[in-house]
Amino acid sequence: MNQVNTSFRHWRATHRSDFRLALRVTVAALLSYTLGHLLGLPQTYWAVLTSVIVMQASVGGSVKATMDRLMGTIGGALWGVIVASAIPHPGTVSMGLTLAVAIAPLALVIALRPAYRVAPVTAIIVLLSSRTSTSGALVSAVDRVLDIGLGGLVAVAVALFVLPGRAHRLLAEAAGKALDLMAAQISSLRERLLAGADPATTRDLGDRVRRAIARVEAVAGEAAAERDSHLTDAPDPDALVRTLRRLSHDLTMVNRATVEPLAEPARGRLAEPAGKASAEIAVFLQTAALAMGTGTKAPSIEAAGQALDAFAETVEAYRNPPGDSLQGEALLQSFGLAFALEELRGNLEDLADRVQESAGLAPGSGTERGL
Repeated sequence: MNQVNTSFRHWRATHRSDFRLALRVTVAALLSYTLGHLLGLPQTYWAVLTSVIVMQASVGGSVKATMDRLMGTIGGALWGVIVASAIPHPGTVSMGLTLAVAIAPLALVIALRPAYRVAPVTAIIVLLSSRTSTSGALVSAVDRVLDIGLGGLVAVAVALFVLPGRAHRLLAEAAGKALDLMAAQISSLRERLLAGADPATTRDLGDRVRRAIARVEAVAGEAAAERDSHLTDAPDPDALVRTLRRLSHDLTMVNRATVEPLAEPARGRLAEPAGKASAEIAVFLQTAALAMGTGTKAPSIEAAGQALDAFAETVEAYRNPPGDSLQGEALLQSFGLAFALEELRGNLEDLADRVQESAGLAPGSGTERGL
């Protein structure tokens, strides 16, 4: 029984943000329903549905979803009224042709901008309602926009004032997970040089890093919406996304340079300095991930930089060696790895800057607005 209670408490602690989102969705739905009836809206369910659909885990996500849905609704309603007024459609065949005229251009719009997928739905509702009376299209369009607008406004208000979740906090969490995975990628460098890469492990880690960065990109869009709405003073999230992408590319180059183990004498000379460099880089990435999550200052890159310098000096010694020198594949592999690590160094410095920009953005830091 105690084990069950412990497991439940752990599950509840790790899903705290999910509980808060569930509460916000419930409050938004009930509030939309109540306001819809108080305002006498004929189709209150559209307001309720909208508040549930646009509510996201962060304020920025809710704002973005609301604006996309509202713009799609307004565009679809206007186009539906225009088509309904311009083309007579009393019969089944004429209505079918009218629907085709209304839907075709909006279908192209949502193919280009999927966020506006509500537009053709709105146009269809407006057209079908126009059969009942001459003013049916316009009345339906106005009602639809009012319902969607109310639901969206309620969702944004609830996102702001009911246990608000900020996109830059979610961004820091997502970036931290990506950095931890990158640390796992680089930490095995010494073993790869000695024994070669395990294809399954390399592929799995690479896939996980790509998914983590995709998550960062998605949350960055929500963080940008918060910035554009002047809800936060957090730095531009696109800079962090670019840095993570470059780091991922650098690690891909490192992986390609270490698919096969190094041949002797390079293996004996480079494995140790490469291992020290990879260990320091992994520590830096893990510490940066922690700093992102806690809003603390960036870690020092000095130890990683010194280890990278030592590795670069070891490789450089092969250019004019006193004794035996590297040749063939060993030479190409060694200098390819050195180039990849040097590129990685520059992007690690960029990462330190991104972490430093985010310092002080922990909850309650005073950088958030609208609360």
